[in-house]
Amino acid sequence: QVQLVESGGDLVQPGGSLRLSCAASGFTFSSYRMRWYRQPPGKEREFVAAISSTGGTTNYVDSVKGRFTVSRDNNKNTMYLQMNSLKPEDTAVYYCKALGYRYDYWGQGTQVTVSS
Repeated sequence: QVQLVESGGDLVQPGGSLRLSCAASGFTFSSYRMRWYRQPPGKEREFVAAISSTGGTTNYVDSVKGRFTVSRDNNKNTMYLQMNSLKPEDTAVYYCKALGYRYDYWGQGTQVTVSS
């Protein structure tokens, strides 16, 4: 059974940090490109960050460059998103996505709220 389970979301003050995790099971994690998306309240889901299957290549939406870092541990079948200098506009449900040659998978999301 394929599963992507996000965790680490929380309420944090502006300027704070969080680390999200995306734990994968039921497929060959190391063969999949991975992405983070987010959906702010009342808005459409948007791309945040991507990482290649080996972790050697990453890219980010401009609004998080220099603040967020995506990484993965293929031995632990887990992807991470380190989020620093958080802003209220980072408030959203954060989702991970696995992209394969034939199938894509989504997690259920984790809530991040940035507020004082």
